[in-house]
This record gives sequence, structure tokens and C-alpha cells, in this order.
Amino acid sequence: MSVGYQVTSDHQLARLLQIGIVLEEVVEARAYHHYEELDDEELDEEIRDLLSHAAEESADHRNRLEAVIERLDVDSVPFEEIEALVEAQYGQTKPEDFDGVLYDQLCNEETAYKFYDDVIEAIEASEVQFSIDREELVATLSAIREEEAEGVEEVTQIMEDRE
Repeated sequence: MSVGYQVTSDHQLARLLQIGIVLEEVVEARAYHHYEELDDEELDEEIRDLLSHAAEESADHRNRLEAVIERLDVDSVPFEEIEALVEAQYGQTKPEDFDGVLYDQLCNEETAYKFYDDVIEAIEASEVQFSIDREELVATLSAIREEEAEGVEEVTQIMEDRE
């Protein structure tokens, strides 16, 4: 998802962060879906740990994003509007569309990484004064992006080990 060249207001920033929250909900839901749908043979301890960690990390990311939004001087965008945006952009695939849980998880991690990367780039390209500290905002989003990058690396390593 390209977020544009720059973030021009607190309202636009809040909307982007709300999209991030919904993306994290999608990642968590898909991890739980796989956890519930796979049989014990497919869901070995390594995959179980990966999915559990992904769900916990997504919940943490949502909490961190919500904390940032609460500090912005904006009215909340209706959840249904944000959910519709995410569905239009990311809802084209379902967990069963991928050749296995690892490919789905890799797609989820890469999508989240790219989203945060785009948001950070758009914030850095902006000259707007936000109602929260820009450096703190970028540091928070950079930390989340780094965790997503680590997730990509972890899934990739598991996939390589299983070849």
C-alpha cells in the first residue's frame, strides 16, 4: 500500500495508524486461523511458536499504535471506514489462498513491514508539525517495522530449514 509522498495532518496520520491497527488484527486473526485449522502433524512446535509469537506481537503493535493515536489531536475515524480500506487493499487473499501456513505468514510479515516503511517515509517527507513529537513517532514506528523485519527473517529461515 502506498501511503503517498507525505503525511499532511494529524488526521491523516491517525487514519494511517488506524489502518496499521486493522492490519495487525488481520495478522493476528490469520495466525489464530492457522492454529485452529492445522492438525497436529502440520502444526509442529516450531510453527505453533511462530504463530503464537505473531499473534502476541500483533496485539502489542496494536496497543502501541493506539497509544500514539490517543495522543493526537484528532477525532477518531469510524472503524468501519478503516476496515473497508484494509479489506479493499489487503482482503483479496485468504489464509487458504497460500501454499501453506509459512507462505501466508511470510506475506503477512512482509505486508506489515512495507506498510510501516511507507508510513515512516511519508512522515519523514512531511514538514507538518504534528501534535506529538515527530522523533518519538518515527522511533515507535521504526521499532515496529524492525520487529516485522525480524518476523520476515524468522519465517524465511524456517522455510529454508525445511527445504
